[in-house]
Amino acid sequence: MARVKICGITSIEDAKMAVEAGATALGFIFHKKSPRYVSPSKVRPIIEALPPFVTPVGVFVNGSEHAVRDICRLARISTVQFHGEESPGYCKRFNHFKIIKAFRVSDVFDFKSVLQYKVDAYLFDTFQEETAGGTGKTFNWDLLKNYKFDKPVILSGGLNPENVRQAIEAVHPYAVDVSSGVEKAPGVKGYQLVQAFCSSIQATR
Repeated sequence: MARVKICGITSIEDAKMAVEAGATALGFIFHKKSPRYVSPSKVRPIIEALPPFVTPVGVFVNGSEHAVRDICRLARISTVQFHGEESPGYCKRFNHFKIIKAFRVSDVFDFKSVLQYKVDAYLFDTFQEETAGGTGKTFNWDLLKNYKFDKPVILSGGLNPENVRQAIEAVHPYAVDVSSGVEKAPGVKGYQLVQAFCSSIQATR
């Protein structure tokens, strides 16, 4: 069964709700242009309240190496997700972290470029001009079928309780990542949506 990452967590209430529904990873967005931005000082007490075996993930977009390290130290995060145009060399400098590299997929995306990144997992999101993530739109999942990756694949982009089961059956990812698809408003998760999302995953073969 695919693992679940709920991204864009901004409160301890939403974090606990996501974990109770079945999430094994929570994403905290440290990109200030995002409507789901949350400060490191606010994230730390949320992380300290999490139970064992739940992974907090810091999400960054083209951040300076110094800033990323400072935020992770303050928030007590050891798994990072790079969601911008970070180079393979940039990612390599974070070898003491678990690294997820996100790629925004369009119809002309070069999947071979992914293999240049020596990271722990690949995340595929939907490409949209001037938006790093949280588009609420899917991409063509069939594009992934032609490639074999040497790292776990995380599927993102426009997932919601209605389509996540179809997405998993099409791609067979290691994990799925959802944000806007389970929200009442940016950064505010809906209890019923989160529950329905996780229940849909549990119903997959």
